[in-house]
Parts: sequence; structure tokens; C-alpha cells
Amino acid sequence: MRTTTVVIGAGHTGLAVSYLLSRRSIDHVVLERGEVANTWRTERWDSLRLLTPNWQTRLPGFAYDGDDPDGFMTMPEIVAFIDRYARLVDPPLHTLTNVTSVRRDGDEYEVVTDRGVWSCRSVVLATGGFNLPKVPPIAAALPTSVDSVTPIDYRRPSDLREGGVLVVGVSATGVQLADEIHRSGRPVTVSVGEHVRMPRVYRGKDIRYWFEATGLADERYDEVDDVLRARTVPSPQLVGTPQRLMLDLNALTEQGVRMVGRLAGIRDGMAQLSGSLHNKCNRSDLKMGRLLLTIDEWITENGLDGEFDPPHRYERTRVEKAPPLGLDLSSGEIKTVVWATGYRPDYSWLHVPVLDYKGRLRHDGGIVTESPGMYRIGLNFLRRRKSSFIHGAADDARDLVDHLAAHLSSRIPVRTA
Repeated sequence: MRTTTVVIGAGHTGLAVSYLLSRRSIDHVVLERGEVANTWRTERWDSLRLLTPNWQTRLPGFAYDGDDPDGFMTMPEIVAFIDRYARLVDPPLHTLTNVTSVRRDGDEYEVVTDRGVWSCRSVVLATGGFNLPKVPPIAAALPTSVDSVTPIDYRRPSDLREGGVLVVGVSATGVQLADEIHRSGRPVTVSVGEHVRMPRVYRGKDIRYWFEATGLADERYDEVDDVLRARTVPSPQLVGTPQRLMLDLNALTEQGVRMVGRLAGIRDGMAQLSGSLHNKCNRSDLKMGRLLLTIDEWITENGLDGEFDPPHRYERTRVEKAPPLGLDLSSGEIKTVVWATGYRPDYSWLHVPVLDYKGRLRHDGGIVTESPGMYRIGLNFLRRRKSSFIHGAADDARDLVDHLAAHLSSRIPVRTA
């Protein structure tokens, strides 16, 4: 089978690319291993809500139009939103089609699936950046008495064994799971590494409003000093609730969640904890202060101080004077470890030499320069700071489809079968 472009993945990014390809009359197919929005349907926990408010949920040619713009979509609502978008886009979609191999075939690509083989001149990888959980090698040293769970496996607290839970990682996923599991009655300890502390609301507006207003969300990948570092910054400690609550480490400890340092190793059933807890929290507090100062300065420079609530600062993260340097995992107190340590994309099917020694795709803002005609969308800070959010897909998709169209027009058209 032959087409001009193969889009792999029918999540919101793949559908956005399909919408723009159709607008340019570029022949293409969209291949999806499951159903539309498959990851949202099958690999997220029950209570998860979007971190971004509904008014910010938009894609090319489509936007939220409900009666709760300041609310946060639940999982069923997100799936319904993407389903509606799929009906609007009406892509040339092949669901339940698993891609097993992508290879170069001269100047073209061969995309092998369990339902046939496609030949094409360009490929867009829209498979998301959250396919596989990042579990550190030290997980193998857990005592056999302790269950090991990832956020992809986790659905609800009742699925966990009764007893204490250690949540490793305190980005958006970690704080949300720690909060939910603790509210179920289980004692929770959080292991704190690098994190981004952020208020849900500042000066009367959602924090995501300020990212848009100040232009921070649109900061480009080629405008930052260290884009590799920027792409690995943890997701902010935000939670979408009707009350617009701020869920940070102080909020967790007020509930009774115990806070310890970064998990550095496990030996003979003993968790070895880093002594950097104070430093990690101080750095996060300072970064939040700089963010709020940036917002304050933007408001003043634009003469808008009278239109918003006055500036304020938050209490520093409260840390005990001498945090423990060890935690006995064999005592029976901890029954489960939840590895909220991030995700990574799955490239096991990509047989083109474009990965670095760590298995990361080498690309320039989503353009795989070492393999012309190959594109990537849906990664953190792909082209802009907002790239990993739903609304960030629109600008990224436009840029990449523009480049893709120019690439196609620079070559002699391939005769279709």
C-alpha cells in the first residue's frame, strides 16, 4: 500500500497533524494501535484530571465550548473531547493497527504493521512521550514483600495492598497519587527529588493564564540556553480540582504525608536516602519566587496592577531539621512502592539510526534532520514550552506540517499505485 505520509498515533497530536495535512490536500493515513485517544483510555488512573483549565483545551479547528471554562476535564471528558475532534477531522484512520517496524527504503519509508505494509515519503511519529514508565534500576533490589507499581499500572487506591505506601517522585503525578492514596487511609511517604513548585492560582488568575499572558508558554526550544535540560524538567506540582487547590509538599505534610529525601539506593532491604532534601526544596522555592516575580513585573510593565489581586508570596517548603537517611523496607511498614519517576517514549519499532546512546530521538524541534521526511510531535518542550500540553499541539503541528509540505514539494512526486 502506498500513501504520501503516514501518521503513527491517533491521540490529540496525531489528529492535529491529520487535520493540517488534509487542509493542504496531502494524502496520508493515521495508524493507531488501539482506539482514538488510546493512552487516555487505557493507561491513566481513574481520578486523573487535566492540569490545564478547560478554556485552554484547544486544537487546530476545535476548542472547548462547554459551560465550565475554568474547570478541569476528567478522563472520560478528555476522551469524549478527543473523540469529538476525531469526528471533525475525519482522518483516514486505521485503528487496532500495530506498527511493528519503520525503516528507510531508499528515499522513502517502509511502515510495517500487523495489517499490512505502507510505503510513504514522510512519517510523523505522534506516539506520545509517555509510553513506558521510567523505573530506576534500584527497583530490582526491593524486598519481595514490597509491591512495585507504576502510574501506568495504577488505577485506584483500593487496588493496592493495605499498609504503607512509598511514592517515589513528587512531580504532578507523584503529588496527586500521594494525596489520593493518603486520603484512602494508607500511610504515605514521599521521596523527594527535583520538583517544580507552582501555585494553582496567582493574583486571581489560574497560573496557566499567566504562562500565556507573559509569553512564557510560547518560549521556543531555540531560545533557551540548554534545551536538553529544559526537556527533562519535571512536570509542575499542579492538580486540576473544582476548588482550584494548590497541591505542594506543604499541603501533603499538613495532611500527614511523611517527606524524605531522594531514593538513592536499596541495600539489604534498607532504602538509602539522599541528604539533599533541604537543597531540593530550597531550589524549588526559589524558582517559584522567580516565576511569580516575572509575572509581577509583566503586570507592572503593562500598567495592569489595578486589574488583578496584589502580589503575594508563599511560605517556604517546611522540612524537618534532620530528615532520615534511611528507610527500612523490610520491616513490613511499607507494602507498596509507587514509582512516580516519569515516563519515556517507546521506539522499539523504529529501525532508523536516529537514536542517541540513551535511546532518545535526535531531532531539531521535531524535525529529524538525519532522516529527511521524518517528524516527531508530542514531546516535552518539542518546539515550545507548552508543547506537552494539549493546546501546545496546534502551533507545533503547524510548524511541522509546513516543513513537511516544503520537503514534499522539493522532490519529484512519487507515482502512486
